[in-house]
Amino acid sequence: MLEEMMKFIKEVDKLKTIERRTYVSDGSRRENSGEHSWHVCVMAMTLFEVFERKNETDLFTSIQMLLLHDIVEIDAGDTYAFDVNGYEDKHEREVRAAERIFGLLPEGARTKYRSLWEEFEEGKTNEALYASIIDHIQPLLLNISTEGKSWMEHNIYAHQVLNRNEWIKAASPTIYSQINEWVGMGIEKGWLLKE
Repeated sequence: MLEEMMKFIKEVDKLKTIERRTYVSDGSRRENSGEHSWHVCVMAMTLFEVFERKNETDLFTSIQMLLLHDIVEIDAGDTYAFDVNGYEDKHEREVRAAERIFGLLPEGARTKYRSLWEEFEEGKTNEALYASIIDHIQPLLLNISTEGKSWMEHNIYAHQVLNRNEWIKAASPTIYSQINEWVGMGIEKGWLLKE
């Protein structure tokens, strides 16, 4: 049992080698998926007070989801938020990765971790909604911090950012208002393309 756990722990260290499209806040380099997972957990802890459904949401469960949700990128790679072609087989790639990577664990942990990963992917519970909100806004924060560096590299339009995050309006109007503010700033500064 301990040997299986250690094998899994060693395997997930590979998440630190998966480069994302978003830059760290000083713009010096791209962040990796391990850094992203840590950052979204800190964000989830910090922003929980403004989440309108906090009284019906278990923060610890959301944090567990955030720690586990990108582990599949070890095999599947990071799919950029606006990569239409990458999304065509994203789910299949990630399911295969989940089977292999969570399969390294002893049965009890394997079932629990896989269940948390699937709950996040389905996005139906308050915990999964909150985790997904945080996962969506973290790259926006980093784009604002780097004067739209990743947005400009990929010629992203304001409507793309708004469409991708529209669902957040119903789940958390407070956090969605921050997204609107950031998009407005991105347009004003020329970091996001207009129609």
